[in-house]
Amino acid sequence: MSRLIQRILLVDDDSTYLHRLARALRDRGYTVSAVESAEEAPAAAAELKPDAAVLDLKLPAASGLVCLRELRAEWPELRVLILTGYASIATAMEAVRQGAWDYITKPADADQILAALQRDPSAPQEETEIATPSLDRLEWEHIQRVLKDNHGNVSQTAVMLGMHRRSLQRKLRKLPPNG
Repeated sequence: MSRLIQRILLVDDDSTYLHRLARALRDRGYTVSAVESAEEAPAAAAELKPDAAVLDLKLPAASGLVCLRELRAEWPELRVLILTGYASIATAMEAVRQGAWDYITKPADADQILAALQRDPSAPQEETEIATPSLDRLEWEHIQRVLKDNHGNVSQTAVMLGMHRRSLQRKLRKLPPNG
């Protein structure tokens, strides 16, 4: 079942992460096309004819799951890896149900992505315990997601979260909680 992967399509709206990952994959000898939206993905895929695609779950206009469906409809053999900074069992199950090869959380480096793309999903995997994130970690991730949705506007994020701006600023100064 193992297939050689040479061409990889990357779709992620985080420009810095996208370009670092693209460079890391190119440095490892892969041909890479990197785009920042689901709308650009089909045209980039048609040009590249990828063996694999790495899609961010949360994209600005259309989600990574919409992009997954579109790419799989055109290229049914395409290995699609879903990346997200906000993992949940429900979205993982939905991604796999819709044909994702695998699902991993950000930040994932090039080696982790390549390992996931090369893994045979029908082969038994080592059992690993899935750690449930702490309430503090979930709160931090939610704040980061809302802040990103508001393009870094702290005042608007505070309004959206129903908290005082200064309270939010204090929370933003803290490092993300472990676990």
